Amino acid sequence: MIIEQLIVSFIAATGFAIIFNAPRQSLWQCGTVGMFSWLVYVILARTLNVNIVIATLIAAIVVGIYSQILAKRFRTPIIIFNIAGIIPLVPGGLSYDTMRFFVINDYDLTIASAATVAMISGAIGLGLIVSEIINQLIRNMQWRKYQSEYDRKGVTR
Repeated sequence: MIIEQLIVSFIAATGFAIIFNAPRQSLWQCGTVGMFSWLVYVILARTLNVNIVIATLIAAIVVGIYSQILAKRFRTPIIIFNIAGIIPLVPGGLSYDTMRFFVINDYDLTIASAATVAMISGAIGLGLIVSEIINQLIRNMQWRKYQSEYDRKGVTR
């Protein structure tokens, strides 16, 4: 069952990369980012019984870090890998259920489901932001290692 889900997430991520006009040479990497994000989510949410919002947050952080590694390795913009990697995590089915609950006038389930959709969506955005912060911290630490005191402050007399 997990193998089928990984294959479908790979196809979905690759399909969205094609829709967003990603370069052909990066389509395979886009699919692997999407597949890897779904694998992290499934391991956390279903195997380890972590809350789905926390599992989505951690999977989004992993997507951001993995996307930065691939962007540096293949010299492509990071957004190509971020978008493809996040697609399997988007709560489309839950959003549909929210609208269905609203249409059938079940407002208690509508509010609960809408809150979950909002938290998952926020977790996706927060995960990408956290991964960028981690990248900036690592980059700044490496940059400081190669700078001398005079490079930072300038020569003063």
